[in-house]
Amino acid sequence: MQANSEIVERSNAGIGDSLKRGAMAGLPIMFGYLPIAITYGVLASEAGLSLFEITMMSVMVFAGASQFVATNMILASVSAIEIILATFVLNFRHFVMSFSFMNQIRSFALKWKVPLSLGLTDETFAVGSLHKRESKDPYGGWFYASMILVSYSSWVGGSFLGGVLGEVIPAALSQSMVVALYAMFIALLVPSIRREWKIGIIAIISMVVNYILSALGISDGWAIVVATLVGGASGIGLVKEEEA
Repeated sequence: MQANSEIVERSNAGIGDSLKRGAMAGLPIMFGYLPIAITYGVLASEAGLSLFEITMMSVMVFAGASQFVATNMILASVSAIEIILATFVLNFRHFVMSFSFMNQIRSFALKWKVPLSLGLTDETFAVGSLHKRESKDPYGGWFYASMILVSYSSWVGGSFLGGVLGEVIPAALSQSMVVALYAMFIALLVPSIRREWKIGIIAIISMVVNYILSALGISDGWAIVVATLVGGASGIGLVKEEEA
């Protein structure tokens, strides 16, 4: 009996340590998510979404870029099918991230792989990829779960707070926060261009295609979908050219 209690005690200590380290790894993500999630909540409120809808989108989707794009398209009165297609194309990279992360934790049981895959974002994937050692740890699943839960909770909580603020702050102020959407995408784009200038060409191609389609009278939603696909296809060509 004493031996069994010692095993249980060591197991609990191992789980607790993994949870603590995972939470600490998720803290930088939390601090980064909160202001962006609050901005999303305010913008979604301005787009006419209820507090429940704002929060549930974060609960069910948990993908910041897609939620911002969807909010912008809702503001433009785009149809649901166009929003779904645009966000699907935008989030297609999650399939690649999931395959990579599943390979990293291939020793984990299926009961760990499924829920962990649902918590992958650009940020949680990046942090998880930096902690490969935990994939060999018997309690590594608790580490990744803790890191993802801290990130997820901050995103959902920030969205809720933004939705509340969107209902109480002056309309002029909430409308002006639409600028934050463009600022966020520029902030994401510039560092990538500094690392690889061809990404700037892809962005320009997408913008030109979107502008031409809009000028031809194509709806904003389909223009975004087609521009995203064309930009992605041009990226494949540029990568092949670079490898050649």
